[in-house]
Amino acid sequence: MPNKKYILDLAKEILSIPSPSGYCKKVIERIETEAKKFNLKFERTPKGNGIITIPGKDDYVVGLSAHVDTLGAMVRSISSTTLKFTSIGGPIWATMDGEYCQIHTRDGKTYTGTILSTSPAAHVYKDANSKDRKPESMEIRLDEVVKSKEDIEKLGIEVGNFISIDPKTTITESGFIKSRFLDDKVNVASLFGMIEYITRNKITPKHTIKIVISTFEEVGHGSSWIPEDIEEFIAVDMGCIGSDLTCTEYDVSICAKDSSGPYDYDMTSKLVELAKKNKLKYACDIYPYYGSDVSAALRGGNNIKGALIGPGVHASHGMERTHYDAIENTIKLLVEYIK
Repeated sequence: MPNKKYILDLAKEILSIPSPSGYCKKVIERIETEAKKFNLKFERTPKGNGIITIPGKDDYVVGLSAHVDTLGAMVRSISSTTLKFTSIGGPIWATMDGEYCQIHTRDGKTYTGTILSTSPAAHVYKDANSKDRKPESMEIRLDEVVKSKEDIEKLGIEVGNFISIDPKTTITESGFIKSRFLDDKVNVASLFGMIEYITRNKITPKHTIKIVISTFEEVGHGSSWIPEDIEEFIAVDMGCIGSDLTCTEYDVSICAKDSSGPYDYDMTSKLVELAKKNKLKYACDIYPYYGSDVSAALRGGNNIKGALIGPGVHASHGMERTHYDAIENTIKLLVEYIK
């Protein structure tokens, strides 16, 4: 069985490291440290992605991917006492009203604040409940004594500073993982759960495995370049749950098609066959508004076959939740595929 404690402890740790797209150096450093615990080769690409190599029985290369970058924001402008911001990725901003955040300056300082509507008080603003929640009608209240734009600038806060959002990670006794950014840090932990499992059980993959840890997935170009020797590429990302879908928080989801088009028929069929053969809880679904690292790799001109799997995650890009059963089913499917 996969090592549940190891997987959940690692997931909780990396979820706590701020990493909106473009601000991933610290989390990639943590991933490199983890890879080296297993004596695995770790490389960095010029744009900051990590590549972990697991030797196989032959030189045919199967790629796996997960992304450490998250949704977030960036300082757009500074007013007299608050910050205006622009989105990184596509958060559901209605869920962000009242959320705690951090502002990361270029000189290494971190300040805390709260994301709020510009009509934040029910006793003052008639439209406090009805105003749209979007960056244009929201702002950040800083937890510093500031009475002017100059006071904020003296802190070292500037336009272009990254803003990370508190993930509020909680793991329940019943096996649920509640957190922002399970998409996709929970699957970085899943891939390490796979690594720990095959190491402990002395399993050598049939083919060489290259794991791409991408850092720009949420803005569309995470794995637009991948090592040219990869021939099959599986994105390990969140499975969708909702209207007209069959996946639950307990299943590994196998995506047949998303907004970028169909995934490779033979790879998808093999994944479905393995899930059935090993009696895994799974769902095969179509995601209407979704693109993956495989989508980016194909758009980038990589000559690959691609597939997409991952644990079912409820309320994606909002306050997300999955269950450990879905993570375990995902890891078991990955192990069977690489064997």
